[in-house]
Amino acid sequence: MAHLGARITHIGPGRVHIALPSRPEVTQQDGYFHAGATSAIADSAGGYAAFTLFPEDSSVLTVEYKVNLLAPAVGEYLEAVGTVLRSGRTLTVCQLEVAAVREGTRKAVAAGQQTLIRV
Repeated sequence: MAHLGARITHIGPGRVHIALPSRPEVTQQDGYFHAGATSAIADSAGGYAAFTLFPEDSSVLTVEYKVNLLAPAVGEYLEAVGTVLRSGRTLTVCQLEVAAVREGTRKAVAAGQQTLIRV
């Protein structure tokens, strides 16, 4: 996340927000945020959201995730929100949402779901 320039902007039980400012290194040929960067912050937001509900001596790994790209991602920054839908003893399922923020207006650009394992 540091390499991408992303940072956590909110941490709460079962919910994490990550912001990614726009810069050439995270965009594609038409100037939109690259799908890889969009998906990466979504995956991390969900992973950290799950981690907030795990014991301190645990770690987390993504087992599977699916992201639908809803619209071209253009704005000053992206904000990914990971929300735990169900936290289990071994597997946790999270909802992933990414919005592009432009001139104070949020637009949904990606949505998905993720399964994580506690290790």
